[in-house]
Amino acid sequence: MEAKRILPLAITAWFLAAAAGIVVLMLFWLPDRPPVQPIAFPHPTHINKVGLACMHCHTTAATSPRAGVPAMSVCMACHENAATDRPEVQKLRGYWDRKEPIPWIKIHVLPWHVRFTHKRHIKAGVDCSVCHGDVRAMMPMRQVRSLKMGWCIGCHRSRGATTDCAACHK
Repeated sequence: MEAKRILPLAITAWFLAAAAGIVVLMLFWLPDRPPVQPIAFPHPTHINKVGLACMHCHTTAATSPRAGVPAMSVCMACHENAATDRPEVQKLRGYWDRKEPIPWIKIHVLPWHVRFTHKRHIKAGVDCSVCHGDVRAMMPMRQVRSLKMGWCIGCHRSRGATTDCAACHK
């Protein structure tokens, strides 16, 4: 009779321990790992070797709230002929030929109630690396700043920018 009670308790305890382990893994380990993107895009190559500026590809950063992911036509303007033998460029070509969008995984995610605009920051002369880190040396791309309110407020204060709640919150 005692064995019949212990087995369900042991199984329940095992499942709870496994669930707790998964939660700990998600909270402390996974956020430090960059997502695996459908194409391993080499920012360092495009910045250091080719000499492209951020806004060459992220064309809407200076004119709209979002920097956005470049249109495939921007990539294909060069990769119609350049580096066509490379596997990642061949993946790009596959998406292009199928007229299928590349399913990029968003890296810099802000809470729904935050109203962030790249345009304002660029107009104020804030370099992309302040928030995005040294992308020239980053492979793969990952979030390197917390982008939490305290971090943003610290930056605003150091630059004399507004700390009025309504400026950044909906």
